[in-house]
Amino acid sequence: MSGAAHARRERVPVRVMPDHDSIAAEVAGRIAALLRKRAENGSRAVLGLATGATPVGVYRELIRLHRHEGLDFSNAVAFNLDEYFPMRPGSLHSYHRYMREHLFDHVNIAPEHCHIPRGDVPEAEVEAHCVEYERRIREAGGIDFQILGIGRSGHIGFNEPGSERDSRTRRLYLDTVTRGDAASDFFGEENVPPQAITMGVATILEAREVVLLATGEHKAGIVCRAVEGEVHADVAATFLQQHAAATVYLDPAAASDLTRVRTPWLVGDVEWTAERETAAVIWLSERTDKSILHLATDDYRANHLAPLTSRHGSAEPLNGQVFNALISKIRGKSRLPRGQDIVVFSPHPDDDVISMGGLLRKLVENGNRITVAYQTSGNIAVFDHEVRRYLDFLRRAAGIIDLGDAPNLEEVLRSLEDRLARKEPGDVDPGVVQQLKRIIRETEATAAIESLGLSADRARFLNQPFYQTGAVRKNPITSEDVEIVAQLLEEVRPTIVFAAGDLSDPHGTHRMCLETVEAALAGYRGDPPWLWLYRGAWQEWDLDEATVLVPLSEGELRGKVQAIFRHESQKDSAPFPGPDPREFWQRVVERNRDTADRLAALGLPAYYAMEAYVTLRDGQRVEGPEIPTSSLADAEA
Repeated sequence: MSGAAHARRERVPVRVMPDHDSIAAEVAGRIAALLRKRAENGSRAVLGLATGATPVGVYRELIRLHRHEGLDFSNAVAFNLDEYFPMRPGSLHSYHRYMREHLFDHVNIAPEHCHIPRGDVPEAEVEAHCVEYERRIREAGGIDFQILGIGRSGHIGFNEPGSERDSRTRRLYLDTVTRGDAASDFFGEENVPPQAITMGVATILEAREVVLLATGEHKAGIVCRAVEGEVHADVAATFLQQHAAATVYLDPAAASDLTRVRTPWLVGDVEWTAERETAAVIWLSERTDKSILHLATDDYRANHLAPLTSRHGSAEPLNGQVFNALISKIRGKSRLPRGQDIVVFSPHPDDDVISMGGLLRKLVENGNRITVAYQTSGNIAVFDHEVRRYLDFLRRAAGIIDLGDAPNLEEVLRSLEDRLARKEPGDVDPGVVQQLKRIIRETEATAAIESLGLSADRARFLNQPFYQTGAVRKNPITSEDVEIVAQLLEEVRPTIVFAAGDLSDPHGTHRMCLETVEAALAGYRGDPPWLWLYRGAWQEWDLDEATVLVPLSEGELRGKVQAIFRHESQKDSAPFPGPDPREFWQRVVERNRDTADRLAALGLPAYYAMEAYVTLRDGQRVEGPEIPTSSLADAEA
């Protein structure tokens, strides 16, 4: 598809990169080139920097370039976009601390050249502080290269809906969506500062070059609005359409709603594959509100799909091909694996039942030998009040159960309760509290798989090192993380591996866990196992993406929900709900029912609910995989 075709919809240059690392390498390379060019002519390079999860990879790459390739930051001047207000610079949530930990403390940039709005200035001095910030940017010669992220409300910096094109650095109130998205970092929306100080839209647009970075499916909708929608103050990112040197960098997930990706036939000629034909026919069926087998050639012609019917002569053979392809994806219990060694990797101690609880029960009933491997402890997602409840239980239980010689039990319990009482929201827990929270998650996980028919000894807790920070921020993946996964695979020698394909969890843990599984499989000795990717915690595979659809009866869906309920610490109000405020079981019910309902609307069998999976072999997506099973029969629930 030509660039001109893109331009008809995309009003900002967009680069879709393979993954986070490639985006980081590209953007860091541009910054490095700027630093070197300015160093050659003896001038400074003025950088506009952002915070959040997305630019972390860029900063890691810049640190690598500094350490291993001698990239010099002595001529760099940095201005950060924003800071919460009020906020102490030393707070765990402060962007001052973020920038020190992620960049400034690791390169040779002069401290006096690092500028970040202060969230601790007195109320009466905020306006003057903002004016001074603008003055310093001008004095430095203006920003040469500005990095941006994008919020779900479309904000850049903290320029919330309603921010005008001519706005400057100022204090403002945070949008409800923004505060909700930040709630997980602060362990509750009530702890999120109500205001922030941010560069204005005009300040950002005066930068000589601007790049906006976005990754993950949860950003896809707002990215499409920013890139393809009309310029409007309700979505501050749309103002980038007016910048002469702005570029948007996306991973495939964040680009998934762009017209060229979602419906490329609307913007030009496309290369038709079986997968794209399926996507187009599903789109047309839903657009016209007709079942697949009722679509006529005129429907294709009226909706920019005439070339597709030309390839097949008419609508009928194409309709039949896609209908049969979808039917072949449906796998009831009799068409699922039997008697196999299976490893289910679960990033947190609940993703297994949230995302594949229905299939997990069917696999148990089919006599498969299943090991459920929980990759991280999930301990930071346990509220302090849950620990207090268990401490109180232990105190009360000591009155009726002989706990042995424990004369200082009350002293230990009081000490733990006092330490919890002194904590600020989001502070790192003492080591013993982290371990208690880990145990809470482990007992819930074993209870959940027991409800699906697995014994507690089928659970393995890998406790991967990258997660063990006690804070929302995680360490980079190392060979130790991969080796832990590889050792389990070598021990079990599975024929099938399940892993989370979600790329939109709030802090990237699912993505990092998947990376360790893929790395371990890449070094696997012998015939590699099938890899099945599940979703469900944050979104579901679309019908054209999925290669296997597993139908669930009403009772099976109810059993899945009951397994989710065993994770009591995540019930009612999970610490990290992500962009969807509903409980995980509510999301699951809606998504599983919606998948089945959409399939029925296409004219296929009407099931009560349905889970979706993508199957891979040697890293390649496989439609209609040959699944190891002792019996093949027609699809059934």
